[in-house]
Amino acid sequence: MAVPTSLIPANDPQRLQALAPYQLLGTAPDAVFDEVVRLTAKLFGVPIALVSLVEENSVWFKANFGLADAERVARNQSICSVAILQDETTIYEDLRARPCHLTDPAVAESLDLRFYAGHPLHTASGDAIGALCIIDRQPRTLSLGEQARLQALAAVVMKMLDLRLALRQQPAHASATWLQLYHHLDQSLTRLDTLSELIRWEASPTSLTALDYQRSIEEEAGLVTRLLDRQTTTALHALEH
Repeated sequence: MAVPTSLIPANDPQRLQALAPYQLLGTAPDAVFDEVVRLTAKLFGVPIALVSLVEENSVWFKANFGLADAERVARNQSICSVAILQDETTIYEDLRARPCHLTDPAVAESLDLRFYAGHPLHTASGDAIGALCIIDRQPRTLSLGEQARLQALAAVVMKMLDLRLALRQQPAHASATWLQLYHHLDQSLTRLDTLSELIRWEASPTSLTALDYQRSIEEEAGLVTRLLDRQTTTALHALEH
């Protein structure tokens, strides 16, 4: 099925050329990216998070947490195709009340997807090759602070894609570098799991203790985002020099 022209940006040939190197990363499971989307889902309290790459006719999920058995979908079936059309975060608070008419709304309806927020993954040249997105089966809003967090995480994911690509050329460094990233992700997820469990034990989510735990989750979100950004930036500089 042909991709509707409304989903094709004017610079699509250039964008696809920028995407091409990242397609070499292949579809094999990648524990670090899998942990990144699991972390993203936990930070926003949603059941689904994806790293998507928008190809010529399809959308490939480089990392997928919560959307079982989905690896690729047609470009006109994924709202990530819409997310690459603008520089800001694409948000649909309730897809049942306000469907995305640029893509096939029946797909979101069949999967009972109600909320979508996706921030584009921009290469160094400024081309949007995909998106980091969060999805919920309940309608919700995204505060300005949460939008900033999603944007920061998307920037980290893009650096991680660049790092993964660079490490293909220097495989001797790959294992140690990737293991260090995985270690920090795993530690952060353990802390988030503990905090989430403590909140569930509270009689009310608005109790003073529960709110303290929630603030700790917010702090962890900022901490792990900065840590991953610093690590990937340092690793990329080391490989370039």
